[in-house]
Amino acid sequence: QVQLVESGGGLVQAGGSLRLACAASGLTFTNYAMAWFRQAPGKEREFVTAISGSGDSTYYADFVKGRFAISRDNAKNTAYLQMNSLKTEDTAVYYCAARPRYYITSSNYDYWGQGTQVTVSS
Repeated sequence: QVQLVESGGGLVQAGGSLRLACAASGLTFTNYAMAWFRQAPGKEREFVTAISGSGDSTYYADFVKGRFAISRDNAKNTAYLQMNSLKTEDTAVYYCAARPRYYITSSNYDYWGQGTQVTVSS
């Protein structure tokens, strides 16, 4: 069965960096667009960024442009989220998600990871 497993979350001070990873199994990774979403306490899950199956196309929510970078290593079936210049408002559970062919910004993805907590302290 398909599994997405996130790692790399943790506690970091404002201005710091973290790199999240999402290891996928049970699917033909290059056929799937990958995305990162996040959900802060008391808020709805929101789109952060996405990348095409080949890795040649990416899209970012305005609030992370210039700070976060999504990438993927198709040889390792893994997607990454490099987060720089972190702010306290970036505190959330971060989820990776996969859907075939094209990425979208809504939450209509076929597969989801369990999430990893990112906490940014002031």
